[in-house]
Amino acid sequence: MKTIHGAPSFSLSSDLVSLHVTQDGGHLAPVEFKLAERTVSPYALAPWKPDEIDDDLPVLLKSLRGDFLCLPFGPQAEGPPHGETANNQWHLTSESENSLSLEIEASDVSAKVTKTISLRPGQTAIYYDHRISGLEGNFSYGNHPILDLSQVEEGKARVSVSPFRWASVYPEYFSNPADGANQALKIGAIFTDLSEVPLTEGGTTDLTRYPSRPATDDLVMIVSEGTTEQQPFAWSAVVMDGYVWFSLKNPADFPATMFWLSNGGRSAHPWDSRHTARLGIEEVCSHFCDSVDISRKDLLCNLAIPTTRKFAKTEPVTLRIIQAVAATPEGFGLVTSITPAGENSVTIIDENGDAVEAKVNWGFVFG
Repeated sequence: MKTIHGAPSFSLSSDLVSLHVTQDGGHLAPVEFKLAERTVSPYALAPWKPDEIDDDLPVLLKSLRGDFLCLPFGPQAEGPPHGETANNQWHLTSESENSLSLEIEASDVSAKVTKTISLRPGQTAIYYDHRISGLEGNFSYGNHPILDLSQVEEGKARVSVSPFRWASVYPEYFSNPADGANQALKIGAIFTDLSEVPLTEGGTTDLTRYPSRPATDDLVMIVSEGTTEQQPFAWSAVVMDGYVWFSLKNPADFPATMFWLSNGGRSAHPWDSRHTARLGIEEVCSHFCDSVDISRKDLLCNLAIPTTRKFAKTEPVTLRIIQAVAATPEGFGLVTSITPAGENSVTIIDENGDAVEAKVNWGFVFG
C-alpha cells in the first residue's frame, strides 16, 4: 500500500492504466491513462490533504478525490454523509494482475459491499463493480466521479450526456449565501437544453462549456431516457485537451446524472474558495443531493423518476459502470452520441460529425 496525496491507497495497473484507491472511503484517484505519446490524469484531487483538515470533518472531505460509492447518497440522520462506503475503511479481499477487490461491512446500512475494479489489456477503461449484500429497504445511491478541469481554458471543455427526458436545477439553495457560499443557477429551474439553463439574475448559461461561472457552486439533475436496441446504454462525456473522458451506465440502475459544478463557490473550511474548476458527473438513483429520507418520499413519482431502489436482504444487487478515455483529433467538439461498434468497442461522434473509436466491452454494465 502506498500513501497517495496523503491517503494510504491500494494500487492497480495495466499496460495503459495506473490507478489508486484510498483505504479510507474507497476513493478512486489519481488515475493515469496512456494515450499514444501522452499520459492524462482527469480525476480530481482536493486542493488539500487529509492531515490538513479538521479532525471533526468526515473522511469524505478529508480524502475527497476521483470517484467513490455513495450508499446512501447524500446526508443521513445517523451516519456520515454519502454513507460509510464513502468514509470508512475498506479491506482488500483479493487482487490479480488485472483486478482489485475491496470489501466493507457498512453498519449504517447493515450491508456488505464488495468493490471490484478491473482493467483490460489494450484498453483505457475502468470497469467498476459494486456488489451489495444484506441490504433491506429503500435506499438512494450513486457513483461520484469528480474531474479536474483546472488546466483547461475557461469554457473550453465540452460537457454532454445521452438523451434525457427531464432536468432541473436543485430546488433549494445548493450554495447558500448565509453559509458564505454562492451559486449562479436559478433555484428549481427546469430545462430541456444544457446550453440554455436559467440564471438567478436572468438570462441563461451554457452548461456544455466548462470551467465557467467563477466563484459559484451549482447542482443540476438530468434524468436519462430509456435504452433502445441502437442505444443500449446511457452515457456522459467531457471533451478536454485532445481527449474525451466518458462514462457508460445502465439507466435502469442509475436513472439520473448530476452535475456538481464546483468552481470556488464555497468559502467555508475546507473549501476556502479554492475548490475550483472541478466537475462532478455523478450517476445516481437519488433525489438530487438530498438525504435518503427525502429520497424515500418519492417526490418525482408523478414523472415516473425513481429516487430510491428497493433492496432485499436475500437478493444481492450488483451495480456496474464503465469510465474511460479516448484520444480525439484536433478540433473535436461536443459529443453528440456514443454507440456500440460491435461488442468490444464504441463509436464516439461529435457535433461536427467527426468520430473516434474506443475499445470498451460495453455489455459489462448489464452484468
